[in-house]
Amino acid sequence: MIPQLKSIKPRTVRKVRIICLNVDVISLEESIRKVMDWGMTYTPSYICFANVHMLVEAHRNLAFRRQVNNASLVLPDGKPIAKSCYWMYGKLQERKAGMDYMPHILEAANRSGASVFLYGSTEKVLQKLVDRIHYEFPQINICGHISPPFREMTTQEQDAHIRQINFSGANLVLVSLGCPKQEKWMADHSERINATLLGLGGAFPVFAGMRSRAPEWMQHSGLEWLYRLIQEPGRMFKRYLYTNIYFIFLLAGKMINR
Repeated sequence: MIPQLKSIKPRTVRKVRIICLNVDVISLEESIRKVMDWGMTYTPSYICFANVHMLVEAHRNLAFRRQVNNASLVLPDGKPIAKSCYWMYGKLQERKAGMDYMPHILEAANRSGASVFLYGSTEKVLQKLVDRIHYEFPQINICGHISPPFREMTTQEQDAHIRQINFSGANLVLVSLGCPKQEKWMADHSERINATLLGLGGAFPVFAGMRSRAPEWMQHSGLEWLYRLIQEPGRMFKRYLYTNIYFIFLLAGKMINR
C-alpha cells in the first residue's frame, strides 16, 4: 500500500547547487502536489531525477547541463546527490528515486482521475505496465502508450508522437528512455506538450515486474548501483567505475573549496 500523502500548503521551492546541477530542496509531498497541479492544468513542464550518472554527464556537457537545470523540478534520485545537499549546505533532503516516485505519482493520479500516457521502453514492458496500473489504480485513464524505436527518429516521427500525446488529453506523461536520452527528449519537446513529463528511467520494467529491485538495506545504504552492477556487469561496470570515481573527485574539490 502507498501511504496517504499529506495535504500541505505550497511554498517557494529552494534550489541548491550540487557541483553543476540545481537540485530542488523539497519534500516528497510538496513535489507530488506541484506535479499534479501542473499536470491537471495541462501546464507544459518536465521533471528530472538526478543521480551520479546524470550529474557527471551534465558536468561534461554544457548543453545537457542546461537542459536538466531548465527542468521544472530536479529531484535527487541517487543517495549521493541527496546526501550532498547536507554535506554542502546542511539541508536534510530525502532521496526521491524514480522507482519510488512512480507509485506515489500513480496514487495521486488515481485520486484525481488523471489521464496518464506512457512513453518509452518496449511493447512487452508497456503491456505489463498497463495491466498492473489498471489493476492497482483503476481510476487512472491510461490514454495511450508509445514504444519509440531505439534508432534516431525523424522529425516527422517526433511530430507524430507529440500530436498523439496532445490529442490523448494526457495530464502526465511517464517517460522511460534512459539517461541522458529521456532528459534531452523532455527538454526538446516539453514546450510543445500540454502535460507534465516525468523522466523515470528504469522504473518501467521494475514496476511491471520484469526486473527486480535492490533489497531495502542496499537502497538505504546508497548501494543500489552495486545491485544493478551485479545484475548487468558487462553494461554497468565501466559506467559505474568511471562516474562514481569522477563524482567523488568533483565533490571533494567542491568541499575543499567551500
